[in-house]
Amino acid sequence: MNQVLLDKLSVITEEEQSILDGNKVINRALYYSPEASKSTDEIDSARVLKNGRLIDMRPHVRFIHFPKHTHNYVEFIYMCSGSTRHIVDGQEITLHEGDLLFLNQHATQEIYPAGEKDIAVNFMILPEFFDVVLPIMGAQPSALRDFIISCLTKKDMPSNYLYFSVSEILPIQNLMENLIWNMLDAEKNSRTINQATVGLLFLNLTNHSELIHVPSNSYEQVITLKALSYIDTSYKTASLKHFAETEKADEYTVSRIIKKETGHTFKELLQEKRLERACTLLTRSKVSIADIAESVGYENTSFFHRLFKRVYGCSPRDYRNR
Repeated sequence: MNQVLLDKLSVITEEEQSILDGNKVINRALYYSPEASKSTDEIDSARVLKNGRLIDMRPHVRFIHFPKHTHNYVEFIYMCSGSTRHIVDGQEITLHEGDLLFLNQHATQEIYPAGEKDIAVNFMILPEFFDVVLPIMGAQPSALRDFIISCLTKKDMPSNYLYFSVSEILPIQNLMENLIWNMLDAEKNSRTINQATVGLLFLNLTNHSELIHVPSNSYEQVITLKALSYIDTSYKTASLKHFAETEKADEYTVSRIIKKETGHTFKELLQEKRLERACTLLTRSKVSIADIAESVGYENTSFFHRLFKRVYGCSPRDYRNR
């Protein structure tokens, strides 16, 4: 990370100085509603987000154990340097430099004390922020993107966090630095810039789905994420049978899980991905329609034409001419 930025984030805050001076517990007034009892463990968005903001940022407090808590907002943590240990829904996670941890509103989190060189940044996001970000991510649907967003915003998920080990992915690291810079400076048009940056961040994360870790105790989410990643990368030859064999599971079980988690069948998701790719090739290349059909997995060109017209209401040629 840029050293100037790291120096800004490393400054000892007033809260941290109080801890170093002997305060052994967190200052609840900074995190919990004034009406909350001491037994309440839900951190309140009204305390940590400035008025009117859908997204805000603050460095993670160091030198102290942060007790078990939940949030009434979505949170993601970016590890700028060093490492931090977290207990999320009973599972221990160690974040290293460049890692990202996303928590939905129902995750239970506990954090071990961080040292002076362990610099992390917490982003607090209200769920409606994603309503603004999704259109920025493009008009074409993405089942993988939608699944990731649903993990962060829906209630009663089998697991409540996603862990991204993306320290080696330079575009993601650059986007995170840009986001932090912009939120620190809060210059003109910063809200629009933040929304666009988070949109680009999610686009890049979906391009590296192999680096997304779902809790191992959530078999259904693990299978769904793997299936969506498989479709995303192998759409030309993908099949439910082959995927199930790879996962050493029967087709019926895998099919049922995918339908339950996404609301669509494997066949529907595969068709969506193939047609999405076909639309991109139609508008951005001069490749023949027959070759496009074959390149996305349809050897029967007539079937491809009928399917395309049924879904989009026009022929591939008309779509290209538009």
